[in-house]
Amino acid sequence: MSNPTGSISEPTQEERDPRRKKILFRCWHRGMKEMDLLLGGFANAEIDRLSDEELLELEHLLTANDQDLYAWMTGRKPLPPEWDGPLYRRIIAYHEAAGPAGFVKEK
Repeated sequence: MSNPTGSISEPTQEERDPRRKKILFRCWHRGMKEMDLLLGGFANAEIDRLSDEELLELEHLLTANDQDLYAWMTGRKPLPPEWDGPLYRRIIAYHEAAGPAGFVKEK
């Protein structure tokens, strides 16, 4: 979809396909606020750019227990190999680049 300036814009919530809407909702409604922020923040920024394979991996991550997933993402516990994948690493890289929530990264 294009806007009047000719640049491409992201789909609105109403235009997003049902699968992406469901995943986005699940990312923001985890049960642990920390996981809402980690997965929801990433999903808000990237959901419309994820491939079908990446959506499948994200759906798999959403089946993990919140406490385990949070421990893996914060480095408190080692990530089991069966949960490791390109999208998991992309989520971690996204948050490492963004820095801690509420803090401004020094240059």
